[in-house]
Amino acid sequence: MAIHIPEDKLSEIRNTANILDVISERVVLKRAGKDHVGLCPFHSEKTPSFTVSSTKQIFHCFGCGAGGDVFSFLMKYDGISFSEAAQSLARRYGIDLPDRNMSPAQAKAVSLRQQLFDLNREVMGYYTRQLMDPAAGKQARAYLADRGFSPEMIARFSLGFAPDGWDHLVRFFRQQRVSLSLAEQTGLVVPRKSDGFYDRFRNRVIFPIIDMSQQVIGFGGRVMDDSRPKYLNSPETPVYNKSRSLYGAPAARTRARETGAVYIVEGYFDLMALHQHDISNAVATLGTALTADHVQMLKRGFAQKAYLVFDSDEAGLKAAKRSVSLFLNAAMDAAVIVLPKGYDPDSFVFEFGQAAFMEATENALPMIAFLVESAIKSNGLSMEGKLRIISELQEPLMEIQDRLARSIYIQYLAERLGVRESAIRDKLKSIKTASRAPASASASVFDREAGVFPGQTDAPAASMPSEMIRVERQIVSMMLNVPEILPEVEKRNILAYFSDERLCDIARAVLSAPVYGEKDRDRLFNRFESQAHKDMIASLLIRDECRSLDQCELLLCQFINGIEKRENTLLCQIQSAQEKNDDTLLFELLRKKQEQSEGRLRK
Repeated sequence: MAIHIPEDKLSEIRNTANILDVISERVVLKRAGKDHVGLCPFHSEKTPSFTVSSTKQIFHCFGCGAGGDVFSFLMKYDGISFSEAAQSLARRYGIDLPDRNMSPAQAKAVSLRQQLFDLNREVMGYYTRQLMDPAAGKQARAYLADRGFSPEMIARFSLGFAPDGWDHLVRFFRQQRVSLSLAEQTGLVVPRKSDGFYDRFRNRVIFPIIDMSQQVIGFGGRVMDDSRPKYLNSPETPVYNKSRSLYGAPAARTRARETGAVYIVEGYFDLMALHQHDISNAVATLGTALTADHVQMLKRGFAQKAYLVFDSDEAGLKAAKRSVSLFLNAAMDAAVIVLPKGYDPDSFVFEFGQAAFMEATENALPMIAFLVESAIKSNGLSMEGKLRIISELQEPLMEIQDRLARSIYIQYLAERLGVRESAIRDKLKSIKTASRAPASASASVFDREAGVFPGQTDAPAASMPSEMIRVERQIVSMMLNVPEILPEVEKRNILAYFSDERLCDIARAVLSAPVYGEKDRDRLFNRFESQAHKDMIASLLIRDECRSLDQCELLLCQFINGIEKRENTLLCQIQSAQEKNDDTLLFELLRKKQEQSEGRLRK
């Protein structure tokens, strides 16, 4: 839950927190002149391109473009919100965050969350002690040993045991003088129909669920026999949301970033089995289908490619099929590992080992290829089979919001089935407009954390002249580092000629509030919610370009001359098209000139 943190407290956190200290705990850095460099934690690389400036208190990666201040780093590295990053830094540096600026409802909610976090951690300790108890935990320890899990792995994931009986945890809460009405909100105790409470987890191996901030947010439990349900999870609580949580995420992040890939499995034991076989870049869903929030979390904080390792039964295949559009619409590369029939990741890796699993990874099918091959296997390639395949795939294809990607996949399907693309397109058009509306609506939702619309990339449009963008970047960098040039920028109406909207946004912000020092830089970052804008600001600040006023004025003159030269070229092209009576080209050139004029009027 986002809370309001007073600006004076944010300033205190910024002035106290040292970005070099914070990042050095997570990334190996070496001094390079006045800055520090290291391997970027946000993408796979062999040559260091990740730079931290302790003087400017910013970071920037020249490889992937990530950048920002200490808050931005924690948000991206830990996958947390701005308010959570601020609270984390405040705790680290002993800065009190008063609740006087929060509404009573907000203050109550924040207090409740912290109480639940603290209580969950106490319960994790209780369950762990029960597992280690010579008598109480004997059966559970034997069960885990029979499954092949080492004591080191059991300790790494803080596994525990809930004794058989209805009120062991209830009595523990009473001994600790914990309000049972508060305990109820953890989901660990359930109210009886008449009076009192009983334990939710009984005679089960317990798996604590820990988030990226190392808070215990919930629990999962597995029976040790054939009882049902086999798995039981905490219900939704103020601190636990299944659709935004993944089991083992903190343990998987470092390896995922090193390898650039993350494995997604369905069960607790599946995940532990992979980790025990040194495949530690694995996370697990928590009794729910994979969601768009899960995919965004993995893409931003873990890796650029995901491997789905679901069970080879019909349910596992259906789960993989449901996930296709999530990855395609998030522009995240994904593939499906198909294990031999009768095996899940747990049983497969224990029987065949790590090498066999890595071989299965090499044979993983890209998402669309997996869908197509699965449909062919089910329906065959007869005339009727092809019709069923196209019908089966029309919905997932239409859920792909990127038209170019959809077109490529239609082409692949057509070639695989030996039918005309136009026939498949005609079939897709038969889907009712109403069934497409939800996907269309979701495509227009602005992602506040990423700062983009789904499918939007950070790169400027391909049609934009690269040289123009390069000079525009130089100008905005100059405006940031040499504020004395700002009156000249305004006088010459430089921004009216900009092509890159993001650079124009930043330049306008600098004109309205010049950057003279660290506080001004902080305010500039805070002007934008979009992480893409913050990345660009960091990349501009990290370079000290155009230091002298004379150099700055020369750059502005070169920029204006370049604009005039391009406009003269366009006018010549228009005149040439008129002389040749080429109406098609003339119309296109006039449209381009009108767009330029309208763009300047808007700016």
